[in-house]
Amino acid sequence: MIEILSGDLCVDCDICVKVCPTNVFDAVAGGTPVIARQQDCQTCFMCEAYCPTGALFVATSTEPAPEGAWQRDEAQVGARGMLGKYRDDLGWNRGQTPRAAFATPLLAQKHISAAASAARSKNNEIGQVLP
Repeated sequence: MIEILSGDLCVDCDICVKVCPTNVFDAVAGGTPVIARQQDCQTCFMCEAYCPTGALFVATSTEPAPEGAWQRDEAQVGARGMLGKYRDDLGWNRGQTPRAAFATPLLAQKHISAAASAARSKNNEIGQVLP
C-alpha cells in the first residue's frame, strides 16, 4: 500500500497520478501530488516503478501501516533505503541494466528454479547428478 510521497524528492511531474490504475493520487496545480485515496491502493507498485526521482514508497502490505510504524515515517523509510527501491530493483534508474526478473522474490525464485532445472537436465544428459 502506498505510504509515502516525499515532497522533498518529488519534481511534480504527475507521473504517479497518470500511471495509478485506481486513481489514488490527486494532481495539485503547481505543486506536489497528494495521496488522496490510500484505501484504493492495490499495492501494484506502478507509481514507485515509474517515479523518476524515487519519491515514493509502497509497502508490501495491503492495509495502511499503523500509526507510528516506520513505514509511515519518511526519515526512517529513507534511512532504510526504501524510497524508490522498487524502481531500483527493476533496474530502471539511469545507468542501470533492467532486471525485472529479480524485482520480486517470487519472480527471482521462479528464475532460480528454472535455472536449476535446466542445470539438472544438462548435467543428467552428461551423466552427472545434481540434488
